[in-house]
Amino acid sequence: MGQRFNIEFCGQSDTGRVRSHNEDSIEIDPGSGLAVLADGMGGYNAGEVASKLAVRSVGFLVRQRLARLDPSVSPDSATPAPAGILLQQAVQLANQRILKTASTRAEYRGMGTTMIAALFVTDRVYVAHVGDSRLYRFRCDRLERLTIDHSLQEELIARGMFSADEVKRLGKSNVVTRALGVEPNVDVTLGQHDMQADDLFLLCSDGLHDSLSEADILANLRRFMPELPRLTRALIQAANARGGKDNISVILGHVRAASVASAEPSWWRRLLRRKTSQNNKKP
Repeated sequence: MGQRFNIEFCGQSDTGRVRSHNEDSIEIDPGSGLAVLADGMGGYNAGEVASKLAVRSVGFLVRQRLARLDPSVSPDSATPAPAGILLQQAVQLANQRILKTASTRAEYRGMGTTMIAALFVTDRVYVAHVGDSRLYRFRCDRLERLTIDHSLQEELIARGMFSADEVKRLGKSNVVTRALGVEPNVDVTLGQHDMQADDLFLLCSDGLHDSLSEADILANLRRFMPELPRLTRALIQAANARGGKDNISVILGHVRAASVASAEPSWWRRLLRRKTSQNNKKP
Protein backbone atom coordinates (compact mmCIF):
# COMPACT_ATOMS: atom_id res chain seq x y z
CA MET A 1 0.00 0.00 0.00
CA GLY A 2 1.28 3.48 -0.85
CA GLN A 3 1.19 6.63 1.21
CA ARG A 4 -2.24 8.05 1.91
CA PHE A 5 -3.29 11.64 1.38
CA ASN A 6 -6.07 14.06 2.19
CA ILE A 7 -7.62 15.83 -0.80
CA GLU A 8 -8.93 19.36 -0.37
CA PHE A 9 -11.56 20.09 -3.04
CA CYS A 10 -13.04 23.30 -4.39
CA GLY A 11 -15.26 23.76 -7.42
CA GLN A 12 -17.38 26.34 -9.22
CA SER A 13 -19.42 26.55 -12.42
CA ASP A 14 -20.22 29.83 -14.19
CA THR A 15 -22.57 30.68 -17.07
CA GLY A 16 -20.04 32.96 -18.76
CA ARG A 17 -20.88 36.21 -20.51
CA VAL A 18 -22.56 35.00 -23.70
CA ARG A 19 -24.72 31.94 -22.98
CA SER A 20 -28.19 32.43 -21.51
CA HIS A 21 -27.94 29.46 -19.13
CA ASN A 22 -25.37 27.06 -17.76
CA GLU A 23 -25.23 23.57 -19.29
CA ASP A 24 -22.19 22.50 -17.24
CA SER A 25 -22.59 20.44 -14.06
CA ILE A 26 -20.11 19.51 -11.35
CA GLU A 27 -20.21 17.18 -8.35
CA ILE A 28 -17.67 16.78 -5.55
CA ASP A 29 -17.82 14.04 -2.92
CA PRO A 30 -14.89 14.45 -0.49
CA GLY A 31 -15.93 11.36 1.48
CA SER A 32 -15.46 9.19 -1.60
CA GLY A 33 -12.57 11.16 -3.08
CA LEU A 34 -14.63 11.79 -6.23
CA ALA A 35 -14.80 14.80 -8.53
CA VAL A 36 -17.01 14.84 -11.65
CA LEU A 37 -17.50 17.50 -14.32
CA ALA A 38 -19.77 17.42 -17.37
CA ASP A 39 -20.33 19.88 -20.23
CA GLY A 40 -23.78 19.40 -21.76
CA MET A 41 -24.98 20.02 -25.28
CA GLY A 42 -28.38 20.06 -26.93
CA GLY A 43 -31.28 22.36 -27.75
CA TYR A 44 -33.48 24.13 -25.19
CA ASN A 45 -32.20 23.11 -21.74
CA ALA A 46 -31.37 19.55 -22.82
CA GLY A 47 -27.63 19.99 -22.37
CA GLU A 48 -28.18 20.94 -18.75
CA VAL A 49 -30.36 17.86 -18.24
CA ALA A 50 -27.72 15.59 -19.78
CA SER A 51 -24.85 16.98 -17.73
CA LYS A 52 -26.80 16.75 -14.46
CA LEU A 53 -27.80 13.17 -15.22
CA ALA A 54 -24.17 12.36 -15.97
CA VAL A 55 -22.63 13.69 -12.75
CA ARG A 56 -25.43 12.31 -10.56
CA SER A 57 -25.26 8.86 -12.17
CA VAL A 58 -21.50 8.63 -11.74
CA GLY A 59 -21.69 9.83 -8.15
CA PHE A 60 -24.46 7.35 -7.34
CA LEU A 61 -22.67 4.26 -8.64
CA VAL A 62 -19.29 5.19 -7.17
CA ARG A 63 -20.77 5.75 -3.71
CA GLN A 64 -22.75 2.51 -3.98
CA ARG A 65 -19.83 0.27 -4.97
CA LEU A 66 -16.67 1.97 -3.70
CA ALA A 67 -16.54 0.09 -0.40
CA ARG A 68 -16.49 -3.22 -2.30
CA LEU A 69 -13.21 -2.44 -4.05
CA ASP A 70 -10.11 -4.38 -3.12
CA PRO A 71 -7.45 -1.69 -2.65
CA SER A 72 -4.73 -4.38 -2.41
CA VAL A 73 -4.94 -5.04 -6.16
CA SER A 74 -1.85 -3.55 -7.77
CA PRO A 75 -2.58 -0.60 -10.07
CA ASP A 76 0.47 -1.63 -12.10
CA SER A 77 -1.02 -4.92 -13.27
CA ALA A 78 -1.82 -5.54 -16.92
CA THR A 79 -5.55 -5.25 -16.32
CA PRO A 80 -7.29 -2.01 -15.29
CA ALA A 81 -7.37 -1.33 -11.56
CA PRO A 82 -10.73 -1.89 -9.81
CA ALA A 83 -11.16 1.85 -9.28
CA GLY A 84 -10.74 2.45 -13.01
CA ILE A 85 -13.22 -0.27 -13.86
CA LEU A 86 -15.71 1.26 -11.42
CA LEU A 87 -15.38 4.65 -13.09
CA GLN A 88 -15.84 3.06 -16.50
CA GLN A 89 -19.03 1.31 -15.35
CA ALA A 90 -20.29 4.55 -13.82
CA VAL A 91 -19.79 6.48 -17.06
CA GLN A 92 -21.52 3.71 -19.02
CA LEU A 93 -24.46 3.92 -16.60
CA ALA A 94 -24.61 7.68 -17.13
CA ASN A 95 -24.68 7.13 -20.89
CA GLN A 96 -27.58 4.69 -20.61
CA ARG A 97 -29.58 7.04 -18.38
CA ILE A 98 -29.09 9.94 -20.76
CA LEU A 99 -30.23 7.85 -23.74
CA LYS A 100 -33.26 6.60 -21.81
CA THR A 101 -34.25 10.08 -20.69
CA ALA A 102 -33.75 11.46 -24.21
CA SER A 103 -36.35 9.01 -25.49
CA THR A 104 -39.05 10.26 -23.11
CA ARG A 105 -39.47 13.85 -24.36
CA ALA A 106 -39.08 15.40 -27.79
CA GLU A 107 -37.07 18.38 -26.50
CA TYR A 108 -34.46 16.00 -25.02
CA ARG A 109 -33.74 14.13 -28.25
CA GLY A 110 -30.13 14.43 -29.31
CA MET A 111 -28.91 15.74 -25.97
CA GLY A 112 -25.44 14.75 -24.84
CA THR A 113 -22.53 15.73 -22.66
CA THR A 114 -18.81 15.44 -22.22
CA MET A 115 -17.55 13.93 -18.96
CA ILE A 116 -14.42 13.87 -16.82
CA ALA A 117 -14.39 11.95 -13.53
CA ALA A 118 -11.46 11.64 -11.12
CA LEU A 119 -11.36 9.22 -8.19
CA PHE A 120 -8.60 9.75 -5.59
CA VAL A 121 -7.63 6.49 -3.85
CA THR A 122 -4.58 6.06 -1.58
CA ASP A 123 -1.68 7.49 -3.61
CA ARG A 124 -3.26 7.48 -7.07
CA VAL A 125 -5.93 9.31 -9.02
CA TYR A 126 -8.01 7.31 -11.46
CA VAL A 127 -9.64 9.19 -14.33
CA ALA A 128 -12.33 8.40 -16.89
CA HIS A 129 -13.19 10.84 -19.65
CA VAL A 130 -15.26 11.24 -22.78
CA GLY A 131 -15.06 14.39 -24.89
CA ASP A 132 -12.96 17.51 -24.38
CA SER A 133 -13.25 18.27 -20.67
CA ARG A 134 -9.74 17.97 -19.22
CA LEU A 135 -7.58 16.98 -16.26
CA TYR A 136 -4.32 18.80 -15.46
CA ARG A 137 -1.72 18.24 -12.74
CA PHE A 138 0.33 21.08 -11.24
CA ARG A 139 3.51 19.73 -9.65
CA CYS A 140 6.82 21.40 -8.79
CA ASP A 141 5.82 24.58 -10.62
CA ARG A 142 5.00 22.64 -13.81
CA LEU A 143 1.57 22.20 -15.41
CA GLU A 144 0.93 18.91 -17.20
CA ARG A 145 -2.17 17.92 -19.17
CA LEU A 146 -3.14 14.35 -18.28
CA THR A 147 -5.94 13.81 -20.80
CA ILE A 148 -6.17 14.01 -24.57
CA ASP A 149 -9.36 15.56 -25.95
CA HIS A 150 -11.73 13.46 -27.99
CA SER A 151 -12.00 16.20 -30.59
CA LEU A 152 -11.41 16.83 -34.27
CA GLN A 153 -8.51 19.10 -33.37
CA GLU A 154 -6.66 16.40 -31.43
CA GLU A 155 -7.29 13.80 -34.15
CA LEU A 156 -5.90 16.07 -36.87
CA ILE A 157 -2.84 16.81 -34.74
CA ALA A 158 -2.33 13.12 -33.84
CA ARG A 159 -2.42 12.17 -37.52
CA GLY A 160 0.20 14.78 -38.29
CA MET A 161 -2.08 16.61 -40.71
CA PHE A 162 -1.89 19.99 -38.94
CA SER A 163 -0.12 21.65 -36.04
CA ALA A 164 -2.13 22.84 -33.03
CA ASP A 165 -1.88 26.46 -34.21
CA GLU A 166 -3.01 25.55 -37.72
CA VAL A 167 -6.05 23.65 -36.44
CA LYS A 168 -7.09 26.58 -34.25
CA ARG A 169 -6.97 28.87 -37.27
CA LEU A 170 -9.30 26.45 -39.08
CA GLY A 171 -11.87 26.96 -36.32
CA LYS A 172 -12.41 23.24 -35.67
CA SER A 173 -11.22 23.10 -32.08
CA ASN A 174 -14.68 22.73 -30.49
CA VAL A 175 -15.89 19.70 -32.50
CA VAL A 176 -16.00 16.70 -30.14
CA THR A 177 -15.74 13.19 -31.54
CA ARG A 178 -17.08 11.35 -28.47
CA ALA A 179 -19.85 12.21 -26.02
CA LEU A 180 -22.37 10.58 -23.71
CA GLY A 181 -25.87 10.23 -25.11
CA VAL A 182 -24.87 9.51 -28.71
CA GLU A 183 -24.54 5.71 -28.95
CA PRO A 184 -25.65 2.79 -26.72
CA ASN A 185 -22.00 2.01 -25.98
CA VAL A 186 -19.55 4.82 -25.33
CA ASP A 187 -15.78 4.45 -25.60
CA VAL A 188 -14.43 5.64 -22.24
CA THR A 189 -10.75 6.50 -21.92
CA LEU A 190 -9.24 5.43 -18.58
CA GLY A 191 -6.05 6.64 -16.95
CA GLN A 192 -4.25 6.50 -13.63
CA HIS A 193 -1.62 8.82 -12.21
CA ASP A 194 0.46 8.96 -9.07
CA MET A 195 -0.02 11.62 -6.41
CA GLN A 196 2.53 13.48 -4.33
CA ALA A 197 2.04 15.86 -1.44
CA ASP A 198 1.18 19.37 -2.67
CA ASP A 199 0.07 18.23 -6.13
CA LEU A 200 -2.88 20.17 -7.51
CA PHE A 201 -5.30 18.50 -9.93
CA LEU A 202 -7.49 20.69 -12.14
CA LEU A 203 -10.62 19.43 -13.89
CA CYS A 204 -12.17 21.90 -16.33
CA SER A 205 -14.60 22.28 -19.19
CA ASP A 206 -13.59 23.73 -22.54
CA GLY A 207 -15.00 27.07 -21.44
CA LEU A 208 -11.80 27.44 -19.44
CA HIS A 209 -9.15 25.81 -21.62
CA ASP A 210 -10.47 27.33 -24.87
CA SER A 211 -10.27 30.81 -23.32
CA LEU A 212 -6.99 30.50 -21.43
CA SER A 213 -3.68 29.15 -22.63
CA GLU A 214 -1.73 26.78 -20.40
CA ALA A 215 0.59 29.72 -19.67
CA ASP A 216 -2.42 31.74 -18.47
CA ILE A 217 -3.60 28.88 -16.26
CA LEU A 218 -0.09 28.40 -14.87
CA ALA A 219 0.23 32.10 -14.02
CA ASN A 220 -2.96 31.93 -11.93
CA LEU A 221 -1.83 28.74 -10.20
CA ARG A 222 1.45 30.35 -9.21
CA ARG A 223 -0.27 33.48 -7.96
CA PHE A 224 -3.10 32.03 -5.87
CA MET A 225 -1.95 28.59 -4.66
CA PRO A 226 -2.78 27.21 -2.14
CA GLU A 227 -5.89 29.38 -1.66
CA LEU A 228 -8.31 27.19 -3.61
CA PRO A 229 -11.44 29.39 -3.43
CA ARG A 230 -9.48 32.43 -4.68
CA LEU A 231 -7.79 30.36 -7.36
CA THR A 232 -11.12 28.93 -8.57
CA ARG A 233 -12.63 32.40 -8.83
CA ALA A 234 -9.52 33.82 -10.49
CA LEU A 235 -9.54 31.18 -13.25
CA ILE A 236 -13.21 31.78 -14.01
CA GLN A 237 -12.78 35.55 -13.94
CA ALA A 238 -9.82 35.28 -16.32
CA ALA A 239 -11.86 33.20 -18.77
CA ASN A 240 -14.71 35.72 -18.58
CA ALA A 241 -12.24 38.54 -19.17
CA ARG A 242 -11.35 36.83 -22.45
CA GLY A 243 -14.98 36.99 -23.55
CA GLY A 244 -16.69 34.25 -21.54
CA LYS A 245 -18.10 32.75 -24.74
CA ASP A 246 -18.97 29.43 -23.10
CA ASN A 247 -19.94 28.07 -19.70
CA ILE A 248 -16.89 27.74 -17.46
CA SER A 249 -16.44 24.98 -14.87
CA VAL A 250 -13.48 24.29 -12.60
CA ILE A 251 -12.79 21.66 -9.91
CA LEU A 252 -9.54 21.73 -7.95
CA GLY A 253 -8.13 18.89 -5.84
CA HIS A 254 -5.14 19.77 -3.63
CA VAL A 255 -3.17 16.79 -2.29
CA ARG A 256 -2.07 17.10 1.32
CA ALA A 257 0.09 14.70 3.33
CA ALA A 258 -1.66 13.26 6.36
CA SER A 259 -1.52 10.47 8.89
CA VAL A 260 -2.91 7.14 7.76
CA ALA A 261 -5.92 7.41 10.06
CA SER A 262 -6.98 10.87 8.99
CA ALA A 263 -6.17 10.37 5.31
CA GLU A 264 -8.30 7.29 4.82
CA PRO A 265 -11.60 8.13 3.08
CA SER A 266 -14.75 7.34 5.02
CA TRP A 267 -15.67 4.34 2.85
CA TRP A 268 -12.23 2.80 3.52
CA ARG A 269 -12.51 3.32 7.29
CA ARG A 270 -15.94 1.63 7.28
CA LEU A 271 -14.50 -1.34 5.37
CA LEU A 272 -11.60 -1.68 7.82
CA ARG A 273 -13.94 -1.55 10.83
CA ARG A 274 -16.14 -4.24 9.26
CA LYS A 275 -13.19 -6.55 8.59
CA THR A 276 -11.80 -5.99 12.10
CA SER A 277 -15.18 -6.81 13.63
CA GLN A 278 -15.46 -9.99 11.57
CA ASN A 279 -11.96 -11.10 12.59
CA ASN A 280 -12.69 -10.50 16.27
CA LYS A 281 -15.76 -12.74 16.08
CA LYS A 282 -13.74 -15.69 14.73
CA PRO A 283 -13.01 -18.44 17.34
